[in-house]
Amino acid sequence: MAVYTDITEDDLRDFLTQYNVGDLTSYKGIAEGVENSNFLLHTTREPLILTLYEKRVEKADLPFFLGLMQHLADRGLSCPLPLPRRDGALLGELSGRPAALISFLEGMWLRKPEAKHCREVGRALAQMHLAGEGFQLTRPNALSLEGWKTLWEKSGDRADEVEAGLEEEIGSELAYLDSSWPRDLPFGVIHADLFQDNVFFLGDQLSGLIDFYFACNDMLAYDVAICLNAWGFEKDGSYNLTKGMALLEGYDAVRPLSRQERDALPVLCRGSALRFFLTRLYDWLTTPEGALVVKKDPLEYLRKLRFHRSIASSVEYGLPAEAV
Repeated sequence: MAVYTDITEDDLRDFLTQYNVGDLTSYKGIAEGVENSNFLLHTTREPLILTLYEKRVEKADLPFFLGLMQHLADRGLSCPLPLPRRDGALLGELSGRPAALISFLEGMWLRKPEAKHCREVGRALAQMHLAGEGFQLTRPNALSLEGWKTLWEKSGDRADEVEAGLEEEIGSELAYLDSSWPRDLPFGVIHADLFQDNVFFLGDQLSGLIDFYFACNDMLAYDVAICLNAWGFEKDGSYNLTKGMALLEGYDAVRPLSRQERDALPVLCRGSALRFFLTRLYDWLTTPEGALVVKKDPLEYLRKLRFHRSIASSVEYGLPAEAV
């Protein structure tokens, strides 16, 4: 979440007349994240999230994102719901951007998750993968192998500004993944961005998943790798085996990973780490000064990528040996 486009109170009040949500009492921008402009609204009826979809988000993808949230909620997954306008549409326009009102999900994201929380995240991710079955719309993953190459073409010649030698190192990594990337694992709808700030808890109870604007169709085990990168490491860059084991056990208890998925986990983790390194690198180099957005350190994911190169088997992530 972030704020790239400012809005005026008058325009917002006019926008809200298209919805049956009461009168505006207050609003503020939300600075976390990097994709869309987000605001927390309070009305005389309920708190809401307003999302303005920025240029990186294709308008043609919005029916997929909004429809997916409805589909998952209908199948019992706790996630925010897009609110219909009075005319039934889920999408409007505000300040020249496509815009939607989203229900407010109670809870907070955890700054210091423990293993028990990681286990709940693994379970919720598996539940989301199962709940996504039967969703009729599809969206290719624009940030898979071909997308990484495109990002690298846009930023590779400046990579050494961030750390000396990166241009050569990442070029070699892309070549390795291009030849080693699995292509025959189970596919489905994935979240693709299930970081700590996209999972809400009430106490130790997971209350829901948010921010489905990277969701797409891809290998389900790739989503597991993304979560392992997001939840399995400490701030000092060390891998926490206890947390990683808990996340994988939670997932496996709901949707058991196949042998092929387990065997592919190290390369999927490398790919996941490279994906977030590249998007962070691109944003680090190109985000304009003055944007109300928190730029994220690309080197965090470079360190994770280097760790995954040392992993020979998914057992080293915490999967029990007898299951591999």
